[in-house]
Amino acid sequence: MVSSQVLQKTLDELRNITRIDLCVTNTDGVLLVTTFPETAIDAESIRSFVLSAADSQIVQEYHYFKVYDNQNVEYILISKGSSDDAYMIGKVAVCEIQNLIIAYKERLDKNNFIQNLLLDNLLLVDVYNRAKKLRIDTDVRRVVYMVETKLEKDISAQETVKSLFASRPRDFITAVDEKSIIIVKELKDTDTFEDMNQTARMLVDMLNAEAMSQVRVSYGNPVNEIKSVSRSYKEAKMALEVGKIFYADKNVVPYNNLGIGRLIYQLPIPLCEMFMTEVFGENLPDTFDEETLTTINKFFENNLNVSETSRQLYVHRNTLVYRLEKLEKSTGLDIRKFDDALTFKIAMMVVSYMTYMNNSENL
Repeated sequence: MVSSQVLQKTLDELRNITRIDLCVTNTDGVLLVTTFPETAIDAESIRSFVLSAADSQIVQEYHYFKVYDNQNVEYILISKGSSDDAYMIGKVAVCEIQNLIIAYKERLDKNNFIQNLLLDNLLLVDVYNRAKKLRIDTDVRRVVYMVETKLEKDISAQETVKSLFASRPRDFITAVDEKSIIIVKELKDTDTFEDMNQTARMLVDMLNAEAMSQVRVSYGNPVNEIKSVSRSYKEAKMALEVGKIFYADKNVVPYNNLGIGRLIYQLPIPLCEMFMTEVFGENLPDTFDEETLTTINKFFENNLNVSETSRQLYVHRNTLVYRLEKLEKSTGLDIRKFDDALTFKIAMMVVSYMTYMNNSENL
């Protein structure tokens, strides 16, 4: 069904051009939208008209018209005035509303098609048949973006995304769950990963500014056929999950730049547990305090440089060495050595992954 706002805007525009007042009711005679200064519609006469075989009818100074959706009466349009102009404008309005109904149904059909396409709910032959019916190109370059919002059903964020892509009718905005917005974006042949990254950054910046919503955006690899759109969606979804586990400080996560996080994410939990036992034995380290974590992260940021790390932490070099030696005693790893630092870094990523998976299972 066409929204009341769109119907009202359509009638207002026709009223401004023709000076003919119009209104639309449902088949029970309930008024939906109107331009009449004073509306006194006889609901009983409308219900009688709906049951009649006529497509139009004059009742006193009103022209009644049936508005169809396929073979079913969807609305009743009424134009006010006994002149031929009122009849002609009424017919024009009926044509306009029926075109709106078709456009809205097509948009809904496209949305349903895109959702099923993303979720792999269609047979290959159905993908191409439905795409052809909906006039969607099958052999163009596309990429899938996922926008995760903190709030479920973030209407403000959804409207902002729709407004950003309003001038691009060949792009599709949809959702398959409560907390994410999906954009299937058509690409030019010349678009690079940098161009895709700029779009993701634009989404983050606009949603932060316009919708006041903290979001994380991921995207998959570009695909050249419509049948492969679901693959780009799965990649974007995986990138979003990997980003939450290993790169919490990043709000743009491309699938083609997941690093070692991609490998760890695909490991089975028993293998992770075996690795942790090999590294730390039976005495797995407890959760590190904030001071220790800050020290470790800053040490890694400075490529294991003790002097630069102590300078940035505003601590004496000996204090930093003491902290690192204390860490070595509790874990058996001296992260001043490259091999131990690499093992420790991977181990901490594995811990993050195991913690995330355990929390997910408990939800």
